[in-house]
Amino acid sequence: MLEDYLVLCLAALLGGAINSVAGGGTLTFPALFAALGSSGEAAVAANATSTVALVWGSMSAVFGYRAEIVRVRQWCRLLIAPSVLGGIVGTLLVVWLPGDSFKMAVPWLILTAALLFAIQPKVAQLMGLQAPGMQQTGMQAELKTPHGRGMILGVIVFQFFVAVYGGYFGAGIGILMLAALAMMGIADIHEMNAVKTLLAAVINGVSAAIFIGSGNVHWPFALAMGASSIVGGYAGARLAKRLNRTLVRNTVVAIGFGLAGYYFYRLWLTS
Repeated sequence: MLEDYLVLCLAALLGGAINSVAGGGTLTFPALFAALGSSGEAAVAANATSTVALVWGSMSAVFGYRAEIVRVRQWCRLLIAPSVLGGIVGTLLVVWLPGDSFKMAVPWLILTAALLFAIQPKVAQLMGLQAPGMQQTGMQAELKTPHGRGMILGVIVFQFFVAVYGGYFGAGIGILMLAALAMMGIADIHEMNAVKTLLAAVINGVSAAIFIGSGNVHWPFALAMGASSIVGGYAGARLAKRLNRTLVRNTVVAIGFGLAGYYFYRLWLTS
């Protein structure tokens, strides 16, 4: 039992740090799934516990980005409402749908997250930006696309669906949000990361509240992991401007593909 806590706290520490840097903190889910069992109910409990544990890390990361958030507060206010609504819808899908339905979706969701991380540099290149989360060399990337009312409305709708996915599972939502923020005219990569971190905290906060109300949270694990994620989230945000995260992103991609393969194997083995 002690070994489970050590593994889960380490996963939460790394998850909180990675979440503040690249948006991939849902790697805590597989560790919880292994600790809680392999049933459909365990999959829902692992998702709920992971969300509650990591929401504290998201909040500490927001504190670490507080200066950048002040500079782009108008975009934060614009996208908070669709983040709340989408997070509610996505989380209710997890709570209301049968546990086995979520279990069936797990390998596909992890594979999707890995693919999103894998194409991240290409997306940044196509949009004329550095890869999200990468260090800059003193020159901010320029954004040449204007943002009229139609584009702003499109980004709001897009953020709603990102939040739905975030409330349901959430792996890779950071990359989706960074792409949308680029269209909004935010050229500084650290400001983009700040808005992404705040919106992710909002989505996770809404999801955590619903999961707590549904009674699906394993509290002993959630409390222990929450403390670790606070440390990881704040440390990740503080180091974000200095840390070259190419290796981190590649590691997340490799782990994601490996886990997707593992869960596909388990799914096919038990079907």
